[in-house]
Amino acid sequence: MRNTVVCLLMLVAVAAGAQPRLVRHGSSARVSVDGQPMLILGGELSNSAATCTADIDEVMPRMASLGLNTVLVPAQWDLTEPVEGQFDFTLIDRTLLKARENGLKVIFLWFGAWKNSMSCYAPEWVKTDTKRFPRSMTAMGKPLEIASVFSKNVLEADGRAFERLMRHIADVDREHHTVVMMQVENEIGMLEDARDHSPEADRLFGGRVPSDLMTYLKKHKASLHPRMAKRFRPKDGTWTEVFGDDLYTDEIFMAYYYARYVNRLAERARAISDMPLYVNAAMNSRGRQPGEYPSAGPLAHLKDVWHCGAPLIDLLAPDIYDTGFKGWAEQYALPDNPLFIPESRCCENSGVRALYTMGEYDAVGFSPFAIDQAPESDTRHVTQAYGLLRQLAPVLNRPVDKTPRWGLLFDEDDKERVIADGDLALTCRHFFTLPWDPRATDGSRWPEGGAVVVRIAPREYLVAGSGVVVTFQTATEKQQTEAKVLGEDGFADAGGKGGTTAARRFKGGRVGISHVDEVHLDGEGRPQYVRRENGDQDHQGRHARISVGDYKILHVKLYDY
Repeated sequence: MRNTVVCLLMLVAVAAGAQPRLVRHGSSARVSVDGQPMLILGGELSNSAATCTADIDEVMPRMASLGLNTVLVPAQWDLTEPVEGQFDFTLIDRTLLKARENGLKVIFLWFGAWKNSMSCYAPEWVKTDTKRFPRSMTAMGKPLEIASVFSKNVLEADGRAFERLMRHIADVDREHHTVVMMQVENEIGMLEDARDHSPEADRLFGGRVPSDLMTYLKKHKASLHPRMAKRFRPKDGTWTEVFGDDLYTDEIFMAYYYARYVNRLAERARAISDMPLYVNAAMNSRGRQPGEYPSAGPLAHLKDVWHCGAPLIDLLAPDIYDTGFKGWAEQYALPDNPLFIPESRCCENSGVRALYTMGEYDAVGFSPFAIDQAPESDTRHVTQAYGLLRQLAPVLNRPVDKTPRWGLLFDEDDKERVIADGDLALTCRHFFTLPWDPRATDGSRWPEGGAVVVRIAPREYLVAGSGVVVTFQTATEKQQTEAKVLGEDGFADAGGKGGTTAARRFKGGRVGISHVDEVHLDGEGRPQYVRRENGDQDHQGRHARISVGDYKILHVKLYDY
């Protein structure tokens, strides 16, 4: 039934002119462009990389050469409407032209009323008229460089500019579908204080929790984020009566009004286009409290407030820069929120993180930040990983229940995962757990290893990635396997006692490796032979492996005995 629904949705997209839209299937989703699903293999430009035509002309072909299919580009309010009511879309048009010339899609990031909490991209005519466009205030009465979310004038001016941008894109991109998604504002949130303490904010905070939020939280009580479920008291009352009296109640209050504001912009966009819309979040990491990070943004623990206040937003997306990549991704890969990572630190681990994200969470897409400024030593990993993902796209676009897949991501501290697939156990490890690579013990920090593992047929798998080793066993064999210390030759590190006879009789069957082939995938996702990884390369049939720094797709075929 689910596959039928997906097919119908795709047909609807085609019938409606193949306008870019988000097509959901289960807990995952794809952006559909020209009626076809695409993986967003993205890269976000640094903030000032598209502020003049010369920079746009230079950066777009360079991004195409890195293997991206999508570039995330700021669209700045101050450059779009430098004089109130006078709009200039020169940079937008140049971006679209150069993207098309280089075979790229574009996601525009609306730097409107807020960018990283601050109102630094608001036009000068907004910044200087604080009577008409009031600022947020701290509890001590200090005005902030943050436009007040409670100002109708801020909303009207910001919304009008965003609407004009959306309408312009609809007019000039109608036949090309270069723009595939829009980000509304950027890393919204309060800094210095957890909430605005301006007179209007204080008035609303002293009142009752709006009925729509109460109704939503009651209706979705069974699926609330654990932190919200613990705080929420389902009895009408003031903010402190319903959620408690602390900084996190201040944050919930602000999240509701930020979400409502964003939804007003989304309403203007939806009147023009069904293009996917998302908001991005700066993480609440390192033990920081609300106001020490951008309080009230679309954070995972506030997802219920944002889904209530901004139902027209398709995705709440994390910007991941801190350590613990897997944990941050997991917080956003939810049944009610398909995962999209629009910003991640661009580094030597970006490639394997992209592979992990697509394999483990069937993500909408992935994008390292400031990729235009990153050194080749980092971007080459993105290029190679994206090369694998382009080949894998036809496979990954198949329903997950028909083509099971998993993501691997390892480092020195998290180096093993066992995948249970029916009657098989796949023991997956970091490549440096093998005894013969001197880089594993030279004292340097291990680079991350990662991969996509896909079952394409019974007893057949694709392993696509870098820095991993995978051993295949039956579940019964796995239960009877004892860990052994191996030397650099792969044999026992030292002699033991009692010979080699097992103490217990082995029960059940085993699987062996028929072959491990390095392959390319054709346009339909079918493996095309490159070379056989046999003998020393598969440790005489014991495993499949890809060295750290190499990027390959391996086709593994198993047999029973």
